[in-house]
Amino acid sequence: MKKVNPVVERSRAQLAPLGTIESRTQFGGYSLAVERVVFALVNKNELYLRASEPLRDYLVECPLEPLVFRKRGILVSLNYYRVDETLWRNSGALLRLSAAALETAQLELHDKELAPRLKDLPNLSVRMEMLLHEAGIMNVNHLYQIGAKQCWLRLKAVNQHIGFQTLLALQGAITGHHHAALPQATKAELNAWFQRTLLSMLNPGNSDS
Repeated sequence: MKKVNPVVERSRAQLAPLGTIESRTQFGGYSLAVERVVFALVNKNELYLRASEPLRDYLVECPLEPLVFRKRGILVSLNYYRVDETLWRNSGALLRLSAAALETAQLELHDKELAPRLKDLPNLSVRMEMLLHEAGIMNVNHLYQIGAKQCWLRLKAVNQHIGFQTLLALQGAITGHHHAALPQATKAELNAWFQRTLLSMLNPGNSDS
């Protein structure tokens, strides 16, 4: 039989107007979410709400403890605040602050979807994102603006080992394709540019189109 956490069940009961509240194990406790958007955490049988503007206003008059946990021997404070008994008893305020926490989480998720990280693009990994940052390409829009060829040249300047597959990966990241699914005409054009560029690097007197 699945173990039931009393704080999770209490939260579901009092915050039911928010929608169906899902729980998952996280940080040794539980995360609470509505339609997969996390707005609260349960840690050591205490409920913590994600920070929001209404919650910050509430904290001015009624201070709440932040969620702190130990990571690799270092204390880390999360942007979540403990619901004390006074707030539990004030069901209207608890629901209002929980709704604000959920709305804040939804807006942040929406913003993230509109502005993905480089590593979120097809073909790009966290390692490639770090290499792009080293080459001065800090975000997706910058990559789109300068294009695969100029991006490849910048990467080549900081890492001499990159080759043709990286050029294909960059083009696919920009167009939304896996590098193997790029049109043959695109691959051929990039290959021709790549070969000319390598020749110009070996013979600097040659011009590169």
